[in-house]
Amino acid sequence: MKFRTFAAFVGPSVALMILFIAMPLASVFVQSFQVTRVIYEEIEVESCTPGFVAQTCVTETRLQPVVDDQGDMVVETEFVGFGSYINVLEPDRLAEALGEASWSRLMGIDFWKALRFTLTFTLVTLPLVLGTGLAIALAVNSVARSIRGQVIFVSLLPFIITPVIGALSIRWLFIGDGILTALLEWALDRDIAMFAQAWTIELMMLIYRVWHVAPFAFVVFYAGLQTVNSDTLESAVVDGASRFERLRYVIVPHLMPLIVFVALIHLMDAYRVFEEIVGFSSQAHVISLQWLTYDLLTPDQSGSRSISRASASAMLTMVGIVILLVPLLRKTWRDHRLGRI
Repeated sequence: MKFRTFAAFVGPSVALMILFIAMPLASVFVQSFQVTRVIYEEIEVESCTPGFVAQTCVTETRLQPVVDDQGDMVVETEFVGFGSYINVLEPDRLAEALGEASWSRLMGIDFWKALRFTLTFTLVTLPLVLGTGLAIALAVNSVARSIRGQVIFVSLLPFIITPVIGALSIRWLFIGDGILTALLEWALDRDIAMFAQAWTIELMMLIYRVWHVAPFAFVVFYAGLQTVNSDTLESAVVDGASRFERLRYVIVPHLMPLIVFVALIHLMDAYRVFEEIVGFSSQAHVISLQWLTYDLLTPDQSGSRSISRASASAMLTMVGIVILLVPLLRKTWRDHRLGRI
């Protein structure tokens, strides 16, 4: 392919990626090292009590934002280095919690609490999504062709549902006197509060993510199963290989590039978990790194937002994603080089 033709195809995508990904990312990176503050000035305000004879006047000093000619508040930007990262990571409190070996104190620090859940959520759901998706693909590939289309449609329904809507639906089934909660209370003959403690909320979020994402893995693996060499499978059957041995030595090696692909997509998506936090309203018990960034950007009572700390939190989240992806990317690159050789 000529370079001009290649540039014509790739150029628009590269330009859009620079405009909507690279430039905002560079802006967030710069903002993580800066703090923008509103400039205040002291003014004297005189207030008087009503009356003509015994009127009393008091002069008070107050702080008021400085505004420009257009009525906008004047701000100043100051370079603070890694100050925002230190405010997010809180190393002093971290050292105290580690020194006392206090898990509760460690979980009292927002960033480390969010990091603990984010890593747990990502690393626990990854094998479950891969295993469930592969099991569904193998099952669908074995059913009769006359009903295979209907089975595929039903299997894809959880993936079609909008994440927030799906999370809210699961929450409504369990919260308060939800249908499933009432059924469990009737079966166990005891009161159940699924949203009263952190571990039950976290368990429901894990189950929901696997239920929602496994159909994506199923579609990818099912497509890969259609390309498995039938002669190789027949030879394995003739040689006396069991179903498990055929799966381990023939099917899984053939699907390994797709397994790596699904793992990459899932790691990037699960590490940015946010919809489950909102859908299950778990902020009081469980938070994620993505939700922490959102919370820092939410204006407080005075209308101020911690943009610098939110930028630092976002950059730390990206660093975590890169660290998780490095092993899979190295494997992909190694396989690519071996394939070229």
